[in-house]
Amino acid sequence: MSSVPHDNPAVSLRSSLNKRQKTSKLDFLQQDGALEASRDARQIVRLVQCPRCSYPLQEPVTLPCGNSICRKCIPELHLRQNISYPATPNRLQGFTCPFPICGVDHAAGDYSVDVVLNKVMYMVRKEIEAYANSVEASEIVYQLQERDRWSIAGVTSLRDEEVRSRVLAGGRLIATYTMAQMGELAYDSEVVYTPMSPNCDKSDALDTAVLEHLKVSTRAELDCQVCYGLFLEPFTTTCGHTFCRSCLHRVLDHSNLCPICRRRQAITPGTADRAPTNIIISKLLTGLCPEALAARAEAAEAEASPGTQELDMPLFICTLSFPDVPTFLHIFEPRYRLMIRRAIENGDRKFGMLLHNSSRTPQGELGPVSFYEYGTLLHIESMHLMPDGRSLIETVGVSRFRVLKHGTLDGYTIGKIERVDDISIAAEEALEAQETGSSSVRSISAQDHFGAPPHHLPPTSSRASKLDRMSTQALFEMGVAFVKKMRDQSAPWLHARVFQAYGECPNDPAVFPWWFASVLPTADSEKYKLLMTNSVRQRLKICAGWIVDIEGQTWNQSSSCNVL
Repeated sequence: MSSVPHDNPAVSLRSSLNKRQKTSKLDFLQQDGALEASRDARQIVRLVQCPRCSYPLQEPVTLPCGNSICRKCIPELHLRQNISYPATPNRLQGFTCPFPICGVDHAAGDYSVDVVLNKVMYMVRKEIEAYANSVEASEIVYQLQERDRWSIAGVTSLRDEEVRSRVLAGGRLIATYTMAQMGELAYDSEVVYTPMSPNCDKSDALDTAVLEHLKVSTRAELDCQVCYGLFLEPFTTTCGHTFCRSCLHRVLDHSNLCPICRRRQAITPGTADRAPTNIIISKLLTGLCPEALAARAEAAEAEASPGTQELDMPLFICTLSFPDVPTFLHIFEPRYRLMIRRAIENGDRKFGMLLHNSSRTPQGELGPVSFYEYGTLLHIESMHLMPDGRSLIETVGVSRFRVLKHGTLDGYTIGKIERVDDISIAAEEALEAQETGSSSVRSISAQDHFGAPPHHLPPTSSRASKLDRMSTQALFEMGVAFVKKMRDQSAPWLHARVFQAYGECPNDPAVFPWWFASVLPTADSEKYKLLMTNSVRQRLKICAGWIVDIEGQTWNQSSSCNVL
């Protein structure tokens, strides 16, 4: 079989996972019962079959959609069009997902051999082969007849292939796996079992023994290497390692490196929270150890419940800060001295920075509060305490957030915050391809922009359209070229002290907008727009808009001088 069935059993699981916010983990786990060895022999074997080639999984890879296939079954790669960011070598080629429920393009760098599944498949093969060669197994013989679901339901089969039949020893479970291993059992086929020996009444006992050994041998492989508990909502990274979703979320809060192999991950806590769970590992967990998984989920819910609505983040209402760049603060008010001291003493060394809302502009559900609702979480890197109690602190932006609730503690503001993350790299690429690939008008580049006379600058109405057509890389190059031009012209806002404080102009498109906003002398109300975005491309377009405006103002001032 070379096709993937449209009624993939992953559909119901994906549907359930999409409703994760509406039902508890425990409720979800109770939807599926434990698998019984003889009764569910076909279902158990299907769990370890590749939906594309129908053989037991060999070097399984788990795709970003949560589905798994053999590595050799990955479709032929093609060059991905209209992608300039991040444009790393492993993302320039991709393939169309063979699962109809997905059907999107996956980048070649979005998958690796699934370490957990690979080990599980080795254990399954080892245990079944050991039992298949036993005397007990040789005495239990069945005829296995492959039938699709239509024929079992009494409806004429829509398949033209000849029905395959095999007489095999080993009980239902071993015989079914053997038939799949021989390549004679399609992924979407069912099996009709006919006893061929008097000892078939012992099949249940043999099947149960095999399954119990499989449970024992695979159990250690189903533990998360962060919390060392049974996987809860297992998520597989692009490097092939699997963790509990919440554990990976916690790791990504402070590092984008895989906890096991230290490979850099192109995911953020936000995208990890939305990405599909590893479907096969989820089904193995619910089928092989439902009681242990239910207990694990119940303990996790009990641990997460207390205090989830408490106001636990200190908030400094002062100025704008941005991720990945430093913010230098002079702390002199007693309330903020206390706040900073507590942040350092508790070991977290973090607090939220918010821009002061002097006009009391309503902030969503918060109403007309004294701060803007989006801010940046800062980590205290160093602190210089002065004799009179004042301090100079250096911080660096960690991530963005939105304030959900707020209150007051000892004079300073505290709040419940929600982390704000960017869309996934795949969605970022899709956004660029959509905006740049659908237009027949030539994209403008940084060279086009700076090479054209100022009076050719596009009107505001058409500027956004032209920026939309620029590739993400071209937008970034436009920003870098502008900084170089202004530096060559000795612009006062690019004094040597600026580079000493904020570093040189970044060569990473994801970091550039934050650095640019930190050094550019433009209104905070304009810079604040960056905090509300959810993609690198959006931020680069905002920065490009600032550049166009500045260039236009420079030309207007120059024209006025010439007239005078």
